[in-house]
Amino acid sequence: MALRIGDEAPDFTAETTEGSIRFHEWIGNGWAILFSHPKDFTPVCTTELGYMARLKPDFERRNCKIIGLSVDPVSDHKRWVGDIQETQGHAVNYPLIGDPELKVAKLYDMLPAETPGSSQGRTPADNATVRSVFIVGPDRKIKAMLVYPMTSGRNFDEVLRLLDSIQLTARHKVATPVNWKQGEDVIIAGSVKDEEAKSMFPGGWRAPKPYLRIVSQPK
Repeated sequence: MALRIGDEAPDFTAETTEGSIRFHEWIGNGWAILFSHPKDFTPVCTTELGYMARLKPDFERRNCKIIGLSVDPVSDHKRWVGDIQETQGHAVNYPLIGDPELKVAKLYDMLPAETPGSSQGRTPADNATVRSVFIVGPDRKIKAMLVYPMTSGRNFDEVLRLLDSIQLTARHKVATPVNWKQGEDVIIAGSVKDEEAKSMFPGGWRAPKPYLRIVSQPK
């Protein structure tokens, strides 16, 4: 069955470049980003892995761990990270999951469950759908999913912005408008009636329409 936002992120045990992990245990009490790759030594993914290494401190400040997955064994990952550091200027500083038996890719509906065999002999095109990003909350539930094609590099600045929005709206009864960035005005959630909103936002709000109530971002 396809995964949806709000579903529990499937748990798994796997080998990574930083040793064996159990995913739910590895997440701990914070947030997690799981992002996947169709094959080691692929050009677009090489740029992505390097950029995520650069962004890791930004995710850590948001109490969020990052972990990559590629449908190849850990031994290949360990050779690939040298190329990433050489070409991107950033050493991979987070775990990369080895998935040579395609178990995690199937578990997360990135490959059909009936896909036969292992990663050996498969091309990036065979694994083209293994180009996903999952944001997982402290409750182990999927908060957002993004899927990209092979030829388009992912915008991980957008993933960071999305994480900011999700964390903010988890704490407060607000929603974020188009292209919102940290510190900008937000929208009072539609589930909040005006009477409740008055106590939550005593400074009031702007309402160009009754259903569009705009306030400063809560602290």
